[in-house]
Amino acid sequence: MTRAELRASLSLAALYLLRMLGMFLILPVFSVFARDLPGATPELVGLAISAYGLTQAVFQIPFGLWSDRYGRKPLIVLGLALFALGGALAALSDSIFGIIAGRALQGAGAVAGVIMALAADLTREEHRTKAMALIGISIGFSFALSMVAGPVLSTWMGLTGLFWVITALALLGIALVFTVVPTPVVTRFHRDTEVQTASFGTVLAHPELLRLDFGIFSLHLILTATFVVLPVLLKDRLGLPTADHWHLYLPVFALALVSMVPFVILAEKYRKMKPVFLAFIALVAAADLGFVWLGGNFWAVFGLLYVFFTGFNLLEATLPSMISKIAPPDLKGTAMGVYSTAQFLGAFAGGAGAGWIHGRYGITAVFLYCAAAALLWLGLALGMKPPRHVSSLLINVGGLDREQAARLSARLRQIPGVAEAVVLAEDGVAYLKVDKHRLDQAALTALFQDLAA
Repeated sequence: MTRAELRASLSLAALYLLRMLGMFLILPVFSVFARDLPGATPELVGLAISAYGLTQAVFQIPFGLWSDRYGRKPLIVLGLALFALGGALAALSDSIFGIIAGRALQGAGAVAGVIMALAADLTREEHRTKAMALIGISIGFSFALSMVAGPVLSTWMGLTGLFWVITALALLGIALVFTVVPTPVVTRFHRDTEVQTASFGTVLAHPELLRLDFGIFSLHLILTATFVVLPVLLKDRLGLPTADHWHLYLPVFALALVSMVPFVILAEKYRKMKPVFLAFIALVAAADLGFVWLGGNFWAVFGLLYVFFTGFNLLEATLPSMISKIAPPDLKGTAMGVYSTAQFLGAFAGGAGAGWIHGRYGITAVFLYCAAAALLWLGLALGMKPPRHVSSLLINVGGLDREQAARLSARLRQIPGVAEAVVLAEDGVAYLKVDKHRLDQAALTALFQDLAA
């Protein structure tokens, strides 16, 4: 990567971290603090936690489309401004209803896809995977940091202060856009990061992609539902002060991250993706069932959280990789757009559903709800085809007419290790799916040298 590409990637990863940190900070503490708000009920607490998911699902694809027309940076600034206004509204509210409105407004600033599109504008095709990897790392880090910072900050400054911190993070993100994030020379459509509305039918008719969409819906339903009741369980059943919850989350999350690494290697290097994937869905289901019977013992909760986060982290990392392997090479952006919509709808269903169940049937029933979602997902995943062990590869081919693009596609498909190849003249890009262990790199290089000559 050039210095400009590295700067773009790091600054956008930082921007993503600030936004996601602002979204996650309340997750480990809100259900405890919100009980004292006027008008609060378990149903409304669950809705406040998850309201952002519904508005994010509604607006994330439109924001991406608008950014093609009005520019990336203006849409990112608009989205962050909405996020800041939502945080301020929640901070100034003295009832649960104002916080629900603030959280919904935060979700309406749905700039995740726009940030990905801007990363594509600022990096060359052959280095785009590295930029996306940096952004992906920032998402995981923001979640881990929120598990520690949320309990600490809320103890110092209360829920109101926490929402002001979230507002400040959004404003810091806006400053970052103006001062650090580069402005692209050219803004254009990228099939690997953006949605093609005309191709929704193709993606929605793909059974393997739909299984993965249901998977991310279920995973975020389970995560959000769990955190509707977990902070209450830790405080009320285990007697652990909210300020000390991070003492549990930090070692559990660190151990879980280390533990998942061998299984990622087993899935990717040794081509055991499906059995590892299924096993970790079962682990998440087992952890939630464990909370039903063992939720009153500290060390049991510690162990169950370790199992839960190990499963969650691996599945969260594996699902987008599987989307990339399965989606048609020129429809990856569209597939990811549908996938992201399913993710946010899952978060909404998890919080709203868990709040309703908690209010009527108690904490134990929420864990049963999560376990049932995981077991249903496991049943659907059993029928999935083992994913091919391929990687996406984008190559700039320059100006070609349609006939030349078709001939190049055919020649690329003849190279050993190239599973799929689509060359689009209007993009000037070859979209490939390759098996890196079988790819004849010399033949691929020679073909493009001949093309250049």
